[in-house]
Amino acid sequence: MSTLKQAIEDAGGAAAVAASCGVSARAIYKWAASGSLPRTEYTGETDYADRIARLAAERGNHLDAAALRVSAAPKRSAA
Repeated sequence: MSTLKQAIEDAGGAAAVAASCGVSARAIYKWAASGSLPRTEYTGETDYADRIARLAAERGNHLDAAALRVSAAPKRSAA
């Protein structure tokens, strides 16, 4: 299981993460399938990793938002 998938589970599942991040559950499933957070997380437009970490903490699961950003960085493709 990828780190992002585990983080989503630790945070209460796709529906909980979607509600916290203001996106659809389908978007969360896409993140999980790709194993990466969207580009906006790395351009400073969003703070999804922080939101996921907060949800996980509320459930008693420690999650480091900075480590999640690193492990869930989009894969670069060759041009």
